[in-house]
Amino acid sequence: MLNYVKQAGRQILTRTEGVFDAVFGYEDNPFYQLGALTIFFFWVVLVSGIYVFIFFETSVTGAYESVDYLTRDQWYLGGIMRSLHRYASDAAIITIAVHILREFVKDRYRGPRWFSWFTGVPQLWIVFPLGITGYWLVWDQLAVHVAIISAELLDWLPIFTDPMARNFLTVENVSDRFFTLLGFIHLLGLPLFLIFGIWFHVLRITQPRVNPSRRLVVASLAMLVVLSLINPALSQAPANLGFVPQTTDYDWFYLFMYALHESSSATVVWSLLFGGSLLLILLPWLPPLRQAPVAQVDPDHCNGCGRCFNDCPYTAISMEPRTDDSPYDEIAVVDPSHCVSCGICAGACPTPYPFAA
Repeated sequence: MLNYVKQAGRQILTRTEGVFDAVFGYEDNPFYQLGALTIFFFWVVLVSGIYVFIFFETSVTGAYESVDYLTRDQWYLGGIMRSLHRYASDAAIITIAVHILREFVKDRYRGPRWFSWFTGVPQLWIVFPLGITGYWLVWDQLAVHVAIISAELLDWLPIFTDPMARNFLTVENVSDRFFTLLGFIHLLGLPLFLIFGIWFHVLRITQPRVNPSRRLVVASLAMLVVLSLINPALSQAPANLGFVPQTTDYDWFYLFMYALHESSSATVVWSLLFGGSLLLILLPWLPPLRQAPVAQVDPDHCNGCGRCFNDCPYTAISMEPRTDDSPYDEIAVVDPSHCVSCGICAGACPTPYPFAA
């Protein structure tokens, strides 16, 4: 069943990528640069977030007013920066989702590739709280709604002795210290873990592409700016803990689980989150991949040029000193645990028969 799903997904993906090839060209096709695009959107989030934070006040009364000032009185720059911060965050979720689906349907998550897939799952637990805490900092009615539901979800976990939801019952329970802590988590704590996670994610890739093509960068940034001008990100009404809004406009990219909580329970939400994460972690071994034969170097034809070492994307080849009577100083050595049997090394080698069958 899983193979049929992948096969159908590959057919759809191939046709879609072909259309994008015709429109953007191979070098600027966003489907081939999803990881790099995600990192670029994170850069936009970082730069715009720093600008917004310059004017942001970490206090109960000043949080909403400072963001609203940027949005309305400084719409020509501060408002655009806030909208860029919002839309680049949403765009990163889109590229992450498409990146996961693409790697899945192309079967690039098993075998030696398990490491990149496995280390990518914890980053989802960083990206989503990063976006959620951003909504708290605005401190409008949506922020109150998010804070209360977040507290109810955390209360379900056997961690805290006192219910956290009590902290949002009255205005007196919310202090400026809360916003200072929230600002630290959103601006420093989670981003540091995300940077480390990205580095770990590409650790086994020899030459990871972390920057999209220049034209794709310009086009993506222009798209975000135009969207920010046409539909700027706005706050809802100021936070009022004594008022329960009848309708709440969610950002479905980050807050979809909050809507699910309203229609179900914290048990359902956590079951989906933990169960889904566990499934993603175990997916590379469900079922185990039948590994194709890995590359084997033929010592009689290896001249130690190092081209296979330079071209291998997965650090599966190392150059080591020779111990035989060969006139060459080094020989290529394959690490079977990293080799994905892609054949790039054989194509890079200038000798006729570099690798044994």
